[in-house]
Amino acid sequence: MQDNIHNDIEYAFLHKVREFIREQAMLRPGDIVVCGLSGGADSVSLLLSMTRLSAELDIGVEALHVNHCLRGAESDRDEEFCRDLCSRLGVPFRAVSCDVSGYSAERSLSCEEAARKLRYGIFSDCTRSGSPDAPEKKLACAHNADDNLETVLINLTRGTGIKGLAGIPPVRGNIIRPLLGVSRREIELFLQFCGQPYVTDSTNLSDDYTRNRIRHHVIPVLRQLNSSLTETSVRSIGVVRSENRFIEQEAEAAWDSCHSDGVLSGLAQYPEVVRRRCIARLLAMNDVSLSADRLIKADDIVRNGGRLNISGDRYFIGSRGSVRIMDMPDGKPEELSVELKIGENRIYSDRVLVCELLDRKELQCDKLKKIDSVHKKLTFYVLDYDKIIGRTVVRNRRFGDRIQLAGRDFTSSVKKLINGAVPPEKRSRLHFIEDSEGTVFAECIGIADRCRPDSSTERFLRVTVLDG
Repeated sequence: MQDNIHNDIEYAFLHKVREFIREQAMLRPGDIVVCGLSGGADSVSLLLSMTRLSAELDIGVEALHVNHCLRGAESDRDEEFCRDLCSRLGVPFRAVSCDVSGYSAERSLSCEEAARKLRYGIFSDCTRSGSPDAPEKKLACAHNADDNLETVLINLTRGTGIKGLAGIPPVRGNIIRPLLGVSRREIELFLQFCGQPYVTDSTNLSDDYTRNRIRHHVIPVLRQLNSSLTETSVRSIGVVRSENRFIEQEAEAAWDSCHSDGVLSGLAQYPEVVRRRCIARLLAMNDVSLSADRLIKADDIVRNGGRLNISGDRYFIGSRGSVRIMDMPDGKPEELSVELKIGENRIYSDRVLVCELLDRKELQCDKLKKIDSVHKKLTFYVLDYDKIIGRTVVRNRRFGDRIQLAGRDFTSSVKKLINGAVPPEKRSRLHFIEDSEGTVFAECIGIADRCRPDSSTERFLRVTVLDG
């Protein structure tokens, strides 16, 4: 009778693990699976599962132990336990030690985060194939269904979207998690009926870490409301994971269509959830941290244009249907100016303002009607040269600049005009012409009303801005 119970528990556990592996397409025949082995119940059950399923799945199994050197003799005990277990199972074993405390202090990280970064770095190094032609090994982590529920609750507490509610990904690159469909209770029963001991990490009993506080205090309360909490969470997280996968596919297609050389163009036409996935990816590419507030503001810029400071001199910039991340020094610009002359006027190394003096014969009166449309295309600008008063300079933008544009009876803030008409990345390199009475020309904006040509104009100043 006892043997039947033993067999039923072992069969049910291995069946569940095997089916989850197949559902998530984790493995192919011939794969080498490196099990991350801490010596705790989860990782020991993972190693036993993989060895017992290895013939059926046609896979090779190895084990890797990372000694974080944080718990003195206890850490060394865990390593020896793992070594002995693999020796008994005939599984190739490797142990790697790392200095978590030193790494944490050097990079100002929490001990938990430092250990995670070092651990996954070691995982990556140890699963990389030694031959360029050989496939990368698979790294199996022992996260279970309870871990996944805790992760979702942590994400929900800190603030998250659908991606965070989808929990721990079953497959990410060469990392697989075969135990996400089984509970911690099922793992303990499996090991109990297999007669397999394991070690306990004393830090798991402490409330010093967020995960432990949720595990020890929040989960028990939720379990009082639903005794099948873990099983319910497996189904619910599976649904969210499926929907998240669909959104990821849509976002990937949008990214492929919109992205080129660090610029996203045409993203505004996509649904909000797709836009925001693409924005998050662009931010991550530029090592910019993500927050809900930043994502909302960046999405508004995708739809309406503008700019958002994301750190120091770095900005998320949107204009004319495209967004990008650029470095834009935001301090007071250096004041640049030269006396205006007929010919080339240069205040920037890569742009030039060309002034031509034309008489009525050279610029026929019937062309005056075309000037307004030319202005809109920003091809060139025409002023009445004789209406320009006194000393005249070509300069860059100044704080407080104002201009009364041609055809208007009021003055306008140049800043407001620029914000509405000029892409953010071009605003710091515009040309202005100023006479003794004030601004008579603002690049991309227009000319002053008092210098507008009319039927009595005899001499015309034609202004063209060229790159190069």
